[in-house]
Amino acid sequence: METRKKNANKSPEDNKLIAPMTRIHMVPMDVINGFEVRPGMYEVNGATAIPCGVNFTVYSYGATSCELLLYHRMEEEPYAVLPFPENYKIGKVYSMIVFGLNIQDFEYAYRLDGPYDPKAGLLFDKKNVLLDIYAKAVTGQSVWGTPRKRGAIYKARVVRDDFDWKENGQPLIPMEDLIIYEMHVRGFTKHASSGVKCPGTFAGLKEKIPYLKELGINAVELMPIFEFDEMKDYREVDGKPVMNYWGYNTVSFFSPNTSYTSGLEYNREGTELKELICELHENGIECILDVVFNHTAEGNEMGDCFSFKGFDNNIYYLLTPEGYYYNFSGCGNTLNCNHPMVHQMILECLRYWTTVYHIDGFRFDLASILGRNEDGSPMSKPPLLQSLAFDPILGNTKLIAEAWDAGGLYQVGSFPSFNRWAEWNGRYRDDMRNFLKGDYGMWQVAADRITGSKDIYDPRYRGDNASVNFLNCHDGFTLWDMYSYNEKHNEANGWNNTDGANDNRSWNCGAEGETEDPGVLSLRKRLAMNAFAVLMCSRGTPMFYAGDEFLNTQFGNNNAYCQDNEISWLNWEDQKKNKEHFNFCKYMTSFRKAHPVVRKNMGTSRIGLPEIMVQGVDENTKILRVIYAGQNETEKRDDIVCLAVNVFWEDQDFFLPALSERESWYVAADTTGQYLPAFIPDKKGMRKLLDNRVRMQGRSVCIFVNGE
Repeated sequence: METRKKNANKSPEDNKLIAPMTRIHMVPMDVINGFEVRPGMYEVNGATAIPCGVNFTVYSYGATSCELLLYHRMEEEPYAVLPFPENYKIGKVYSMIVFGLNIQDFEYAYRLDGPYDPKAGLLFDKKNVLLDIYAKAVTGQSVWGTPRKRGAIYKARVVRDDFDWKENGQPLIPMEDLIIYEMHVRGFTKHASSGVKCPGTFAGLKEKIPYLKELGINAVELMPIFEFDEMKDYREVDGKPVMNYWGYNTVSFFSPNTSYTSGLEYNREGTELKELICELHENGIECILDVVFNHTAEGNEMGDCFSFKGFDNNIYYLLTPEGYYYNFSGCGNTLNCNHPMVHQMILECLRYWTTVYHIDGFRFDLASILGRNEDGSPMSKPPLLQSLAFDPILGNTKLIAEAWDAGGLYQVGSFPSFNRWAEWNGRYRDDMRNFLKGDYGMWQVAADRITGSKDIYDPRYRGDNASVNFLNCHDGFTLWDMYSYNEKHNEANGWNNTDGANDNRSWNCGAEGETEDPGVLSLRKRLAMNAFAVLMCSRGTPMFYAGDEFLNTQFGNNNAYCQDNEISWLNWEDQKKNKEHFNFCKYMTSFRKAHPVVRKNMGTSRIGLPEIMVQGVDENTKILRVIYAGQNETEKRDDIVCLAVNVFWEDQDFFLPALSERESWYVAADTTGQYLPAFIPDKKGMRKLLDNRVRMQGRSVCIFVNGE
């Protein structure tokens, strides 16, 4: 190594700033292996372009030395190795400015030395080439489905952040007004029927924004878009490829998945994603990211060591006393989220996505892990969750927890929320699936779920926006499959149908899978409408899975994590085939927006009806009615909505409550077509009831509203 001092005799007056705005002296002090360098900006993690070169900052608690490796683009051998001088290390942080580097000309990685003792959790090895934990872009991942070369390493690029947001503000939609649409970026447009120019990409999704507006959703929740290697677990089952399609196996938390772009973005990685987010915002649609901070792609003892393990294995992961990995994630390892260093990294990561990408919210996969202590035990007040709840930069950002993990910790309703976090309401999914298929004894619990699950989320401690209601998501049956299959059919995954949940609470309506029976098909379509109508008329934030609006099928696969094919891709021909259902869903999203009384307390109605009234729970009738009432101050009238659900197989009668003398009840939706032949109002509008007596057909949903 060649290291020599530069400018040693210069006076302080000679050390003028090259970039006055930064207020940092940027004059070389040393030369290492031909590169002019100086100590860097220790509080700026990662690699950052500055006017005179690039600042590299990295930290490790246990390392004894660190080397910066510089590579020509796409090369596997470094063209330069720059050891950090000992005096460039402050505390546990190495920082160095390398002058004269053009960010387009190089990629970089690190090598660290230190003690190697696996039983103590120490895996330092100077031969390992390590990806920067704070990398803003990862190389070699840009072409989907391309295996990495044997022995290939992960390297990083420096990203130029100069995107023009066009003074684009974020929608800042209140939780109660959101309608969340969960989707997989690739699967949404990859099928040839999508008709987009750039299928399977961020750009392809952007082409579909007019469709999203027509559907009426106002938030998309993107399944993982952090950099992951879809080929990591590649194999073949019956001659067909299976891979890490969903992406719940993060390689880099700060980098977007470059294989979701329609073209190469050298040193401008993330631009196409930013263009998508900007366009979503311009159309009043928020962007929520599904983030995976519970484990990484490095796996267990048999897994790779390409980043976290090499920097501080015993800090980033939960380890047993013998040095093995706790596996509360079900994926081989578990991040040690409440260690101060990991805590800091996660907070910086979310701040980065919020400030640089203008992300509106985060859904945390297996979020209960984020509340575990360093010994794996649950904490009552986890420091990480509290920090995220009160962080000022995240102050307007939605925080949504999947309040369970693979280690058996189930915290729906008891997640440490600090009156800030919302939750995927798994009990809404389970209880409402049981109720909607006609299980006995579910009336009261269904009423509780529809009216906001206040028995789970006490408003005194959780507010009124803690529950994210859903019936279907990426994990499990689609809406159509929920009424087409009694059992999962995951044979294509290659695990002899042993993977995926067995507790599906589904009903095939009399025939397993595909059928030509018109009676079965008609019933399935009605039950799907019932489910969507109830979801849209439930207090809390509704979420549904992309394709459910046109009855997409996964052919009974309830764990399609590895299926990059027509099992997972949306077939847009189904939108044409099931136009009736699509129109119904589109109508129901607009109905929810048009009636704020469904979403929140609007005060006591003028005719004296309470905010929420539940009927049918203790009567002989088998029809559950939930009536929302309040004042629509904009229109200076009462807003009254009655959701009536008959899950019994026979017709039933009931009476609607009396309205004012000038008002009558109108049928706003009818899933049997008894009152509205098209299930929703046609050009003539809603149908007026002649009296308050209603007869509902079996297995149906009706929605009634007041009107003059």
